[in-house]
Amino acid sequence: MKAYPDTSFLGALYRLQDNSAEAAAYFAAMPGPLEVTTLLLYEFRQAVRFQIRLHRHDASKGYPRAEGTKMLADLKADLVSGDVITIPAPWQQIHLAAGRLSELYTDASGHRSMDILHVATAMELGVKEFLTFDGNQKKLAEAEGLVVPV
Repeated sequence: MKAYPDTSFLGALYRLQDNSAEAAAYFAAMPGPLEVTTLLLYEFRQAVRFQIRLHRHDASKGYPRAEGTKMLADLKADLVSGDVITIPAPWQQIHLAAGRLSELYTDASGHRSMDILHVATAMELGVKEFLTFDGNQKKLAEAEGLVVPV
């Protein structure tokens, strides 16, 4: 495993955004499938569903159901095809690493729980690259020695 993504990377893959071309190019150049955990899949799916709900209540927010449904369907297709695969994760070690990251960085830099968990997951899986378009999360990953190539 070379790289681990966060939700912002998946968002750029499955919804047209400013950084979608960069995400798509990285994904296309990968020598194997994009490896994700069940936690990342949960957060991504939940975020999409929440954006659909936001849009339903205020059309100036979130995105329409059809767009969200397509995002989820495209992810499912990539999981079925094997372009994206779910891998096991050592959750106890990840939670310990996340606690250490929280203690070291949250007060000074304001990191959110899921962001810390994604960086801790990447570290515990032994990857060298962390795929994110979130500036604050990038700082955390780089502080821990991970390379953020996108």
